[in-house]
Amino acid sequence: MRPVFAALAVLALGACSPADEPAPPSEAPEPAPVLGGVDLDKPVRALGTEPFWSVELTGTEMVYTAPEPPEQRAPQPDPLVQGTTATWEAETADGTALRVTLIATECSDGMSDRTYPLTAMVKLGERELIGCAASTAAIMSTGESGPVVE
Repeated sequence: MRPVFAALAVLALGACSPADEPAPPSEAPEPAPVLGGVDLDKPVRALGTEPFWSVELTGTEMVYTAPEPPEQRAPQPDPLVQGTTATWEAETADGTALRVTLIATECSDGMSDRTYPLTAMVKLGERELIGCAASTAAIMSTGESGPVVE
């Protein structure tokens, strides 16, 4: 009877030990989307003049501000990146469509001597705006002239 128990113990231990199969390859994390040298996983600001407006892409929200209408907020989805263009589309709390499109082309805001790495097109409801964009950190750290880069 002991040989039977010994055989069962060996079988049981064999069933519990890991197989000699190779581990499945781990998937490499997707690189952060970059457009015109701007990391789109970090906060980005699009802005324009006449009228003055801005859209802050915070990572969780798209925040539109201008003298009029009042500030509008929408959840920030992942961007749809196609070649040299990235687009975010969502609705504000009141149901207004907000679309932000960034294009990897150099841009001047027309009021300063700054040059931005991205051109911005924003559509808020029926209103269409064109301006420039860069990382928020670069905009905050650059003077009133020259390229806006980190």
